[in-house]
Amino acid sequence: MVLRSTRSRSRALQRGEGMFGCLLWAVVLAVALMIAWKAVPVKVASAKLYDYMEEIARFPGKRSEANIKKAILAQADELELPVEPEDVEVQLSRDKIKMKVEYTVPLEFPGYTYDWHFEHVVDRPIFIF
Repeated sequence: MVLRSTRSRSRALQRGEGMFGCLLWAVVLAVALMIAWKAVPVKVASAKLYDYMEEIARFPGKRSEANIKKAILAQADELELPVEPEDVEVQLSRDKIKMKVEYTVPLEFPGYTYDWHFEHVVDRPIFIF
């Protein structure tokens, strides 16, 4: 009879009556989703800004440094990135273009703010045909 009660207790534990592991994974999943919800749009916008800078470097045309800087600032504003005029550097010479944009995006979480720093540098030769 004692042997039988031990077996029933063992089977009860095998049925998954322990809820702590499930709750722990649910909390971990919720935190991961919250981080992704905030971080993914910022990363996508940052990648779009870098792609725009690459496009300008490929086809600078007859633009001046001031016009390129204004275009980068306008694109950053459209993407809702906190880029200020002092964060953008443009150097344009006869055969080379160099652009640098450096900014920080604060990601606010309950009880914590993470400052995500970005630095985009495009340094390309200009080919004149």
